[in-house]
Amino acid sequence: MKTYAIVGAGGFGREVISQAKLMLGMAEPDDYRLIFVDDAMPGEKVNGFDVLTSQEFLNANGERFFCLAIADANTRQTLSQKFEEAGAKPFSVQASNAIVDESNSIGPGAILCPFTIVTANSKIGTSFHANIYSYVAHDCVIGDFVTFAPGVKCNGNVHIEDYAYLGTGAVIKQGRAGRPLIIGKGAVVGMGAVVTKNVAAGTTVVGNPAKPLTRKGLGG
Repeated sequence: MKTYAIVGAGGFGREVISQAKLMLGMAEPDDYRLIFVDDAMPGEKVNGFDVLTSQEFLNANGERFFCLAIADANTRQTLSQKFEEAGAKPFSVQASNAIVDESNSIGPGAILCPFTIVTANSKIGTSFHANIYSYVAHDCVIGDFVTFAPGVKCNGNVHIEDYAYLGTGAVIKQGRAGRPLIIGKGAVVGMGAVVTKNVAAGTTVVGNPAKPLTRKGLGG
């Protein structure tokens, strides 16, 4: 029997498992089981699905597949490495109404929530999260473990490096062919920010137009 695990039984995981159930529903139910993996909730049931620990999942007989419904990119990477080294394989969850053109390349372990769009000729890495109503326009390059919160608008010719996080409603201005707009490794784009210029690695930007977040000292 194949075991499909949604890793993380929190709010996002509960949303994702419902989409996974629909996606896997075409298979014979005796051929697979769908579960949560969450080390903080062993032995529980969440929305009717069993919750296993990481080790219980890795000890399961048969083929094992996992999809990481965890926001923190570094945690996703750590767990992905752990599970793959133990022989489990990543699988992607794509909502039935997500639109993804076949000209795109998307790495394993992606989550494409309802009403998401990836238009054309984009290249996306491992464990990409695109939450509801987000889109990736043409000719974008997105690295590994990148997260889009709900309603992110990523326009064409944008490069987003590994571990970046784009907050709810963020808008990324279109770049140019040969001169893409770049969001650096580990950067954070705040909720509702409008990004019109490159964002340096590790920087948090907020506002319209987006600018680096500064913290004033006491009395500043």
